[in-house]
Amino acid sequence: MRIGLILAVALLAGCSEPDFYDIDGNGMSLAGLQEKPLVVNYWATWCGPCIKEIPELNELAATHSAALTVVGVNFDQPGEEEQKKQAEKMKIEFPVIASDPAVQLGVAVPEVLPTTYIFAPGGELLATLVGPQTEATILEAIER
Repeated sequence: MRIGLILAVALLAGCSEPDFYDIDGNGMSLAGLQEKPLVVNYWATWCGPCIKEIPELNELAATHSAALTVVGVNFDQPGEEEQKKQAEKMKIEFPVIASDPAVQLGVAVPEVLPTTYIFAPGGELLATLVGPQTEATILEAIER
């Protein structure tokens, strides 16, 4: 009986709820996101500079996926289906977190767009970049 209880507790501990979901319903843990440098980009469809930087972020995510994680956050936080449509319109190729993660990440919701937060592995905030970024400026912020 005691072994069964220990096994049940161990199995339940491994089945914890995700901290976040992306707009496709995939679960993500904060600990998993913090295993390597994390780039969190806030964007909106009405933000011209956001539109300009998305191709750079797509390239960063594709080229450096083994070394860092890129996620997006829709600043306007519309419903799930609208978020999917807007991400498609913006041609975003990296995960978009469905609900604002600012509280869990320990940052303020940005007042200016685009804003990109750069975190070290483990979750320490390295930089807050305001305005459109390039692959080079983000990599530079991570390397500092």
